[in-house]
Amino acid sequence: MQQKPAPTRVKLHDIIQARWSPRAFDPDRQVSHDDLLALLEAAHWAPSCFNGQPWRFVVCDKATDETGWQHAFTTLVEKNKRWAKNAPVLILAVAMDNFSHNGQPNRWSMYDTGAASLSLCLQATALGLVVHQMGGFDVEKAREVFHLPGDCKPMAMMAVGYQADVDVLDDDFKEAELSPRSRVALSEQFYAGQWGKGIE
Repeated sequence: MQQKPAPTRVKLHDIIQARWSPRAFDPDRQVSHDDLLALLEAAHWAPSCFNGQPWRFVVCDKATDETGWQHAFTTLVEKNKRWAKNAPVLILAVAMDNFSHNGQPNRWSMYDTGAASLSLCLQATALGLVVHQMGGFDVEKAREVFHLPGDCKPMAMMAVGYQADVDVLDDDFKEAELSPRSRVALSEQFYAGQWGKGIE
C-alpha cells in the first residue's frame, strides 16, 4: 500500500510521521474486535480537563451491526459516501457540553475530544489500520439516528479500516490520494514568545 510519511524538519516518531488520512479502504478486510477495542482504549486514556473525559464515541462496525453502520453512513455528505462506503467501521466522535462532576459548562470538551480522536488515530497507525476523519456529515441527522442527548456536540465521523489500492477510488479522488503531503511553513503557525514571531 501507499506510504506517505510526513516531510518534517526533524525526525518524528514513526507512528506520527506515518499517520495520514487515505480514502482508499479495503471493503473485504474487517477490523478485529480486539483491534477495535485497542483503538477505543487509546482514546479512553487521552488527557482531559479535570479528567472529565467528555468524549463519547458511537462505534458502528459493519460486520457486527450493519444497521448501526448504515445509520452512520446515511449521515455522510454525498462526496464522502463515494469512498467511505468501503470502510468497515464508522465512528461518530461526540463532545459532551458539561462536566460530569458538577454539571457546569466544559469549554474544553471539544479540545479534549480532539485529543482522544488523535490517540485513536495513532493507535490505528500502530496496528496497520488507517483512519479518515470527516467533518462532512449531517449533524442533525446524526442526532436523530443515534438518539443523541441535547447536551452534546457531534464533532466528526471517522472511517476506520485497512488501506486499499488507489484503484478502488473514483478518478477524481485519485489525484489527492497520490499527491505529496504538505503543510504551511512551521514559522507561520508556531510563534516564539509573541504572536506572529515565527519560531526558527
